[in-house]
Amino acid sequence: MLDRLDHALRARPERPAVLTATRTGATRTAATRGELAELADAFAAALYARGLRAGDTVGVAVRPGPRALAVLLALWRLGLRGAVLDPGAGPDVLRARLASARPALVLADAAAQAVAGWARPLARRAAGLELPELAGLGAPVATVGRRLPGCAPALDRHAARSGVPPRFTGDGDADAVIVFTSGTTARPRAVVHTRASLAAGMETVSALFSGGPGDAAAATAGPVLGGTFFVLVPSLVRGAPVALPARSPRILARQLVRLAPRDTYLTPPQLRDALREGARFRGRVWTGSAPAGAELLGRVRESGADEAWGVYALTELFPAAAVESREKAAYEGAGDLVGAPLPGVRAESDADGQLLLTGPGARHRYLGEDPDPWVRTGDRARLDGAGRIVLEGRAKDMVLRRAENIYPGLYEPALHVPGVELALLVGVPADAAGRDGDGDGASDGCDYGDERLVAVVQPCHGASEPALRSALAGPLRRMGTAAPDALLFARIPLSGRSRKPDRAATAALAAHRLSSGSGSGSRSRSWLGSGSWPGSGSGSGFVRDGASAKASRARRGAP
Repeated sequence: MLDRLDHALRARPERPAVLTATRTGATRTAATRGELAELADAFAAALYARGLRAGDTVGVAVRPGPRALAVLLALWRLGLRGAVLDPGAGPDVLRARLASARPALVLADAAAQAVAGWARPLARRAAGLELPELAGLGAPVATVGRRLPGCAPALDRHAARSGVPPRFTGDGDADAVIVFTSGTTARPRAVVHTRASLAAGMETVSALFSGGPGDAAAATAGPVLGGTFFVLVPSLVRGAPVALPARSPRILARQLVRLAPRDTYLTPPQLRDALREGARFRGRVWTGSAPAGAELLGRVRESGADEAWGVYALTELFPAAAVESREKAAYEGAGDLVGAPLPGVRAESDADGQLLLTGPGARHRYLGEDPDPWVRTGDRARLDGAGRIVLEGRAKDMVLRRAENIYPGLYEPALHVPGVELALLVGVPADAAGRDGDGDGASDGCDYGDERLVAVVQPCHGASEPALRSALAGPLRRMGTAAPDALLFARIPLSGRSRKPDRAATAALAAHRLSSGSGSGSRSRSWLGSGSWPGSGSGSGFVRDGASAKASRARRGAP
């Protein structure tokens, strides 16, 4: 598909390619299709002039936008492997990841280098970002885009283009990209996609957005709003310009009105922020990268969207399944319905209930490990009678209470009643509040060493806590032995570039609130006003099996 994009950009060079928004939400062209193609040619020539050849690795620390897309096209053209670097990972983790990927060159824009250099104190205070000095990482650094004082030399955009290969002639098994997902500084874990798997994932997204072969022409009728490569590339191939979402929720709401996109891809946090600003949607809205419950998708449709889709995707296989809001809302079983596997994707469960996926878009391997066609998602799941994937929990999120394993994702969707914006079910040390919910030291039946189950609920703006307690009473009672030991109303911390709910930080918040006596509700019967009660947490659970009691106890070490 990237080869087709290169051709498509040159076919209509005068048309807008990448759009941004002004403070009023008005549309501004950041790059035309011809400018994007020219930039990719210049980057390819510069990299080739530096002696980089097919199979070499290039670290990429460039913010999403025309330059980042042009870098991707240049790497693809030369058969280079890109290692995606995240400035928010922290200096120790970044050093370890670079040592693992061993890039021949690091491409960074001025912002990333400023965070690592002269602006480090400011960036650390303002955004929590901290990069090591890029120049001291063992690989040369080149600046992409405008160079500021203290930055590395700029990539030569005037390098000779004679002799530069017009296209990589290797096969689809060649590595295309490395994306780090997890792991410690001792052993970073990275997903390796080949050219074939990357292209297959983009083809799946293109088919998903087009709604079928006969809808391809209609897809060019209007712009697409979204900032990921998996949105940019297929949309540009189809002829639709792509608008990068404004960072400010208020401006994003204005941008949606002025742009009137046919398709919109935003993360759940972006959707929630935009809805708080009164955003109005149209066409089809897609969301993923973090849990998205039926309640959130329903609010998007109520705000004008014709359809609201939740996309289940992993770094290892993007995308895997999708479900529209009405189908999700109609599901009444336990767990979180994420939809039928998309064409080409096969889903199975292993003996422990862990979801396994495979397909043309699946990653080839983890860096330093042998290839494996099956992606072990870490999500507990089952296939229902219609062959749809229903998530039930995630092992690392498992809570051990009184010898019972509780998987939050199995129960969390039920907590998204009207007025609840986000909710999580987390485990905290059983003695976080004097070993009971009231903080008075009286035993509530939790054996020493067990975890307490806490439902942390983030209300929508203006929602009444007493009304939410009443609305949650039914779902909590229906949770049986998974009844939580406390209910807290709080803003749930988010993490990472995709701003996923941060379970570890939420557990720490809950432990602090309970130990300080500032919690709301406990396992006493008072807050519900009747018999025993249950509770739970977040939207469309991304959940995993395999956690043991030992792992569960180990997690309690961090408050």
